[in-house]
Amino acid sequence: MFNNYYKGKKVLVTGHTGFKGSWLTVWLEKLGAKVIGYSLDPYSDKDNFVIAGIKDRIKDIRGNILDMPSLLQVFQDHSPEIVFHLAAQPLVRLSFDIPRQTFEENVMGTVNVLECVRLTDSVKSCICITSDKCYDNKEWVWGYRENDPMGGYDPYSASKGCSEVVIGSYIHSFFNPKDYRIHGKVVASVRAGNVIGGGDWSKDRIIPDIIRGIENNVPIEVRNPRSIRPWQHVLEPLSGYMWLCSQLHNEPQKYSGGWNFGPSNESIITVETVVRKVHENMGQGEMRDVSDSNQPHEAKLLNLDCSKAHFLLQWGSALNIDECLMLTAAWYKKYKSVDGYALCNDQINEYQNFASGKKMAWTL
Repeated sequence: MFNNYYKGKKVLVTGHTGFKGSWLTVWLEKLGAKVIGYSLDPYSDKDNFVIAGIKDRIKDIRGNILDMPSLLQVFQDHSPEIVFHLAAQPLVRLSFDIPRQTFEENVMGTVNVLECVRLTDSVKSCICITSDKCYDNKEWVWGYRENDPMGGYDPYSASKGCSEVVIGSYIHSFFNPKDYRIHGKVVASVRAGNVIGGGDWSKDRIIPDIIRGIENNVPIEVRNPRSIRPWQHVLEPLSGYMWLCSQLHNEPQKYSGGWNFGPSNESIITVETVVRKVHENMGQGEMRDVSDSNQPHEAKLLNLDCSKAHFLLQWGSALNIDECLMLTAAWYKKYKSVDGYALCNDQINEYQNFASGKKMAWTL
């Protein structure tokens, strides 16, 4: 899908033990990249990173992005050409409990990574992954565009809005595409919708909650069943991030800056509908509505306008919502009985085939 762009290149992935980071790492390694991962420990021993045995296939380094000396040493020791920055505190509800830590990790962590990019001659490209929640969400029906104001009601969303301001400042101040011939670096930020897929066991996320309920034979308790979200399989935005990165140096002024990689409109559905569809795919499950007006604030509606990616990158979603949920359910049905790395590779192969117009061989 990427014209052998990543083959043989040194790629640093921060947050490679996380859900999206682990899938990105598997895909990059599959494409022949020399991957260096820098991250905290995985959340659980059932995470995709552990199940897929990624630790033994890359240069796996444990560290905190707030530890600037250690992070810079990794850049200096391994001389990456490409950086994908995913390390973050990723949970909205948790941000109410640890607001300071959330801002530190998401804002100063981003500052540290960009400083390392600035100070390391080998780095030519950097993709910073933030969130669709970086926008000042008015909960209107149309999608947010890349030039809409940053904001955030809760600490997590605000921290992502702040991160985007930081990234914009570094682009203007140190990586300005107008001065590309001088510094030779291109930086972009990317935002996705509600990302789902196999190997996610994080707390307070709907798919992991559903699977835990099924495995423990208890009903899933849903806080906001009528909230509407843009759902997409993890491989969808990752394909956008990787395609964007492969194009950055072709036209720096065109590709630097912020990008949305969200799903098509038909994948913007309620939490309740997602729960019902996953239960159908898994063949079991029960839901319990535990809505509480006193619970921490969560947005009821959020949507992205991805016209920029559609027109300038010719990128678009390949999967509809049913296909996203089927592929997700397939991972959770199989992870205990098959080789985890092969499972991920099979799903990447199926996605690539489907994205190129071939029929997907569903094996639930």
